[in-house]
Amino acid sequence: MQKAAEAAKVKVGGVLARDKTIKDRRVGFELLDLGSGHTGMLADETGAGPQLGKYRVRLNDLDQIGAKAIEDALIADLIVVDEVGPMELSSRRFVRAVEKAIASDKPMLVVLHQWSVHPLAKKIRKTFRVITVTNENRDTLRDGLAKELKML
Repeated sequence: MQKAAEAAKVKVGGVLARDKTIKDRRVGFELLDLGSGHTGMLADETGAGPQLGKYRVRLNDLDQIGAKAIEDALIADLIVVDEVGPMELSSRRFVRAVEKAIASDKPMLVVLHQWSVHPLAKKIRKTFRVITVTNENRDTLRDGLAKELKML
C-alpha cells in the first residue's frame, strides 16, 4: 500500500497501520498519519479498549490519529486507508471518516479485511474495484497500482 502510494507521485493523505515490533516480536499495531507524519497506537497488549485476540484497540489514538488523518486527507489528491478491519471498525469516528471520504470525489486506495460483513465493508465492495492481494501478485500490484494512480 505505502509503496504504491509513494510511487504514484501525488499528494497522499490518510492512514497506514503497520506492525509494531520489539526484538522481533509483534507487540501491536502502529498508526501513521500520511499527511502530518504523526504516529499512534492502533492496538497493543495493554489498555482497556475493545479486545480482539490478544490486542486491545486504543480508541483515542484511532480517533485522534487514524480518523483525523482520513478527515484531513480530503484535501489530498489520493486518500489512503490501511485498513478497514475489525480493529478500525470499533471506532464510530473512523467509520464516519471513511464514509465521508467515500462520498467525496477523491480517489481512494483502501485495504479491506477480506471477511468483514460490516455495512461499511459491504459499501466499499460495492463502490470500488476490489483486488485480492496474494503472495503471487503482491509485488506486481504495486507497479500496476502506481501506474493507475499517476493517471488521476
